[in-house]
Amino acid sequence: MLPSDAQFTTLRPVRKATQASVEKYWNHLSNTTGPADRDAIADPLTMAAPQKFNANIENFIGTVKLPVGIIGPLRINGLNAHGDFHVPMATTEAALVASYARGAYAATKSGGISTAILYEGVIRTPAFVLENLLNAGLFVEWVVNQIDQLKVAAELTTRHGKLVSVEPMIDNNVVFLICRYTTGDAAGQNMVTIATNALCDDIVARCPVALKAWYIEGNFSGDKKASFLGLVTGRGRKVSASVTLKAGVVEKTLGTTVQDMLDYGQVANLGAHLSGQLGAQAHYANGLAAIYIATGQDAACVAESAMGITRMEARGDDLFCSVTMPNILVGSVGGGTSLPSQSAGLNILGLKGAGNGAALAEVVAATCLCGEISIVAAIAAGHFTRAHENLARHR
Repeated sequence: MLPSDAQFTTLRPVRKATQASVEKYWNHLSNTTGPADRDAIADPLTMAAPQKFNANIENFIGTVKLPVGIIGPLRINGLNAHGDFHVPMATTEAALVASYARGAYAATKSGGISTAILYEGVIRTPAFVLENLLNAGLFVEWVVNQIDQLKVAAELTTRHGKLVSVEPMIDNNVVFLICRYTTGDAAGQNMVTIATNALCDDIVARCPVALKAWYIEGNFSGDKKASFLGLVTGRGRKVSASVTLKAGVVEKTLGTTVQDMLDYGQVANLGAHLSGQLGAQAHYANGLAAIYIATGQDAACVAESAMGITRMEARGDDLFCSVTMPNILVGSVGGGTSLPSQSAGLNILGLKGAGNGAALAEVVAATCLCGEISIVAAIAAGHFTRAHENLARHR
């Protein structure tokens, strides 16, 4: 039965939180929640300054607390990230932090992880619908000849974003424009959306070819979803990280052998290919989600960030391990990075604020490599189930 008007009251949406607005929401929830629920979410620290969250959420009622662990020190010898890092990881999955910590210890004992950003470019792909294929071709011809002016229109909206390319893709009477940007130290999702909207407005105002319709995103960019485009060209920062694990470290720290890890890795790669994985890796999503949440990134971007290639190869008696991840979407400024807990997470890393976005991306890739090393070793040695029984079973 549908509720009557008397039973069903919709609260007015609130963009700017105050103690009074939070109080109103909790009074509305009193039929299904109790004081303990309220205290857990609208705790005193949160309620001391609810306005801190205005830029990140609407209809604010408090904050959710997740356990945060750290791994490290993780030694990184990168183009942008240099030194020993303690990495905060927010998760409810027991055994996860212990596993990544073990991988970090093995990598650091072997001299540290080398990292480099190979490419950068956050993309937005507006779609334009035209009358027919001929008009689509004429539209693309016009756009190509107007790149300089379109670049000006897009970049007027941002101090930090730069439009580096516009790549047309025609499907009969529909044209997608792959608009690729650098975004400074921000992850840049909102930045590229606003810039691309300005670019599209300029096209609509000046293009002599008639448009039937246009959309700010044609679902071609891979935004918050796994895609072949993202795997091949990248969306965000493409980072590669590698370490050569000493045979003695593999045996003493990881409890297995180089050959056993290679043997299992061969089977795991076969499984990845047979199942149609985009890339071939064990569990990037675990490390990504934990770091993204701990440092104020957009957690939904894990969907596209968790693609890439893990490699393990013999190098003499030792084991070369690498990850290449084309879609790391992180920022040291903007988004949720200024929230209290997430700001603290970035401070733990020493990577809060301007000038640290590239280093943060390299730390993320290095951490994911630690997770790959540890899980492959655990499964190769037959320790994976036992570790979860010991650490993850409810006690």
